[in-house]
Amino acid sequence: MESELPDIHCPFPQLTNPHVAHVRAHLDSWTRNTGLVHRDSARERFEQADFGAFVGMVYPTADSENLDLVADWFVWLFLVDDQLDDGHLGRSPDRVRSVVELMRCVVDGTGTPADEELPAAVVALVDLWERTVPAAAPQWRRRFTYHLMKYLTTATTWEAGNRADGVVPPEATYIEKRRHTGAIHVCMDLIEIVAGIEAPESIHNDARFIIALEASCNVVCWANDVYSYEKEQVLGEIHNLVHLVRHHRGYGKQQSLDHVCAEITAETERFLAAEAELLKAYPQLNWMLKPYLDGMRSWMRGNLDWSRQTPRYNPADVSQYKDPEHYLEATVLGVRQD
Repeated sequence: MESELPDIHCPFPQLTNPHVAHVRAHLDSWTRNTGLVHRDSARERFEQADFGAFVGMVYPTADSENLDLVADWFVWLFLVDDQLDDGHLGRSPDRVRSVVELMRCVVDGTGTPADEELPAAVVALVDLWERTVPAAAPQWRRRFTYHLMKYLTTATTWEAGNRADGVVPPEATYIEKRRHTGAIHVCMDLIEIVAGIEAPESIHNDARFIIALEASCNVVCWANDVYSYEKEQVLGEIHNLVHLVRHHRGYGKQQSLDHVCAEITAETERFLAAEAELLKAYPQLNWMLKPYLDGMRSWMRGNLDWSRQTPRYNPADVSQYKDPEHYLEATVLGVRQD
């Protein structure tokens, strides 16, 4: 019997950015210029995913230039994640370590080898870094660098190690790691760039802000797990909260989906409570907190809206992950898949 996806409660309004058509054209050009997507089959699949619409839903207030920038980050994160997560590389921790080290060289400013042909993902990261970081505040740069490298190292070591060893992680461990493997902290950091604000360290360290951020990240990541569950089951992917609930609790498929969706509702309510407390505690900073919190709201709602309409999570079409010749872009990381 086929399970139905439960309705995920989301009290936030549906919004979209007026510059979506422009950003679609920009992404087409940028992915060709960087070499991230160049095969005809990959181009078709890329266009079907419609990352332009996605970025417009989660950053509805961004101006055209900033929307282009965050869209480029989106595509870069998705394509790298696909190879680390769904492709064969994700089951071989050692095979991408050298590429991650090249990325670290870009991020820490030491520079990449001049005599080495760089993978497309590294070429694209150089461009992204130059357009994002130089004008940002030092504390934002440190936070963004930490989150980006945490994503890359967690995805290439912890997840890949679990796959290689056949380890199914405990729920609590997975929930903590998921916010890093999903790169959602990187995306939330970009809210400050889009909104043109600099949240002081005192806000980032405030327990109420931490709760709001953690809850919104959980909502995004767990909703993704619900919508990608069927596809990931076909691929044999263990890093999915629905899968872990089934594995550790012995629930059936529908019960597991219902459980995760109920947890998403609980996290949404936790966000709302923390948001209200934060705005009450810092009335003099509401000019800065409101757009930041609105950015989290847009992420929770926009991720749901896009997930419901994209063909990306269709379990009937996974050949691009199993067959290197049909994979979205097998040379993004510059490592040939056997």
